Amino acid sequence: MADTQIQQQDQQADETPPNDQNVHNGQAHQAEIAAPSSGANGEKDAKGAEQDGPLIRTRFRGFLPVVVDVETGGLQAETDALLQIAAVILRYDQDSAQLYPAETHTCHVEPFEGSRIDPKALELNGIVPDHPLRMALSELEALRKIFNPVRQELRNTGCNRAVLVGHNSFFDLAFLNAAVERTDFKRNPFHPFSSFDTATLGGLAFAQTVLAKATRAAGLEWDKREAHSAIYDAEKTAELFCAIVNRWDEAVGRPSSFVPRHRSGGKNKSGKNKK
Repeated sequence: MADTQIQQQDQQADETPPNDQNVHNGQAHQAEIAAPSSGANGEKDAKGAEQDGPLIRTRFRGFLPVVVDVETGGLQAETDALLQIAAVILRYDQDSAQLYPAETHTCHVEPFEGSRIDPKALELNGIVPDHPLRMALSELEALRKIFNPVRQELRNTGCNRAVLVGHNSFFDLAFLNAAVERTDFKRNPFHPFSSFDTATLGGLAFAQTVLAKATRAAGLEWDKREAHSAIYDAEKTAELFCAIVNRWDEAVGRPSSFVPRHRSGGKNKSGKNKK
């Protein structure tokens, strides 16, 4: 599909609900992080975004945390290929008020023209870039596939912007931003520089900064055979982040509700109408 066609379709994304075959239901992980015992989807979701929205919106000051993991052809975002993206949508259960991984969106990505691929990186992630069954998308198509459900979740929850959650999040955010710049993508839902880093949070909560060790310290399962897949790493990072947030809220208490400021109009601190 030509890039111009994709850009035209992207303009219609707000009216088009995502239809992603590469979606993983997060229910299998809910028991591990004391998330909902039943119905992460279905009737509970059908109650409407008005119930899901306020809690996650107020908990993170109007931002929507979305867990992202990328697999790449190296360490340099500007020159090395982006090969796979996975993004995990997080939601609050209405009964337990626990944050949990709800669904995963993922796709393989075609290396951009002139990109560098380090053989050592492929040894680590096991990706064969030219494998015919990889069904890789161009960077522009891949961004649209990942960003559409994130934008839909922003609308559902009333959040203002998505914030990337990652393990050593600067790495994933750098590759995401580089792909956005290369494709001139105009509707990036993610904050360009803010992020939640589970390496830092894991060090604070469990004295562990390595994903595998922090995950185990949180009482979650870790299978080293599955590691270095964007899907597995993103879902484990999501479980870890949820575990940290939920334990903090249980031990310390959830922070005070965030009250969004009016972007225009209203009154200033003196009580006078703004000009």
